[in-house]
Amino acid sequence: MKKYIINSNDAGQRVDKFIQKAAPKLPQSAMYKGIRTKNIKLNRKRCEISTRLSEGDVLELYLPDEFFEEDDSGERYEFLKAPKNISVIYEDENILLMDKKNGLVVHEDNEGTVDTLVNRMQHYLYAKGEYAPADENSFTPSLCNRLDRNTGGIVIAAKNAESLRILNQKIKDRELEKKYLCILVGVPPKKSDTMTAFLFKDSKSNTVTVSDKKTDRNKTIITKYRVLKTDGKLSLAEVELLTGRTHQIRAHMAYIGCPLLGDGKYGSNKVNRSYGIKTQALYSYKLKFSFSTDGGILEYLNGREYTVPKVWFEDMFIEK
Repeated sequence: MKKYIINSNDAGQRVDKFIQKAAPKLPQSAMYKGIRTKNIKLNRKRCEISTRLSEGDVLELYLPDEFFEEDDSGERYEFLKAPKNISVIYEDENILLMDKKNGLVVHEDNEGTVDTLVNRMQHYLYAKGEYAPADENSFTPSLCNRLDRNTGGIVIAAKNAESLRILNQKIKDRELEKKYLCILVGVPPKKSDTMTAFLFKDSKSNTVTVSDKKTDRNKTIITKYRVLKTDGKLSLAEVELLTGRTHQIRAHMAYIGCPLLGDGKYGSNKVNRSYGIKTQALYSYKLKFSFSTDGGILEYLNGREYTVPKVWFEDMFIEK
């Protein structure tokens, strides 16, 4: 038998969704059977899979102990195997803004990498005493956005379930403004422009193709840029995504003849080698909270803007 007392991070979830997170070893078939046969009870009464949980509720599962993890020692936490050092841009009781460096993956990849940004973040909060896995039934501090391994920049983490819910919705509704810095090989035809094209993703090769023609297989992309500096060979540009597609900045800029410096997939390895650059010069360097709807417990963030202190390639092309 296992008893869960619902806390603030658990509240609002459906019974079935909560159980899947709190007891991952429990098969869905056993869960559904337990609810049907009243072996799973909420406040000592029968419940449905769609019943919403409230803070203070007591959920009891009269099921075999083999379905529940009992080891709450720190040794079983995978995130403790990762370093706890992160670069913090801003932090409060609800959120954490981190400056992810090029080369670090945000989540575990196919190679089973343990040193990820999410593991570092959880280790960091664990060491500060702000995250106690043993006290949580279903919530873990989570990342709200992600960046490719070879793209650096601002990544947002939520420290509680309500912040995670709000931020996920704000990102979906495009109420956060993110701007990127990049170095382009060449000079774009215009100093600034808002470009529209169509992108097709080949999942097998993990590459995308950009075209001027719409088909039933590709998706619209809109990319806004402005050139900040240029020496005639390289250009430092600020880019804003008005749509968010896979490899959009890299592929769209390459499509207009100005690939990113250091990009081996859509750019020129010969050019990259000539500058000694082994990773793409692309950084998500600025974030602004621009809520058009109520921000709930995060309303205080509305209108605030955060920028990384220094992007590694900002002055590189001038030196060259």
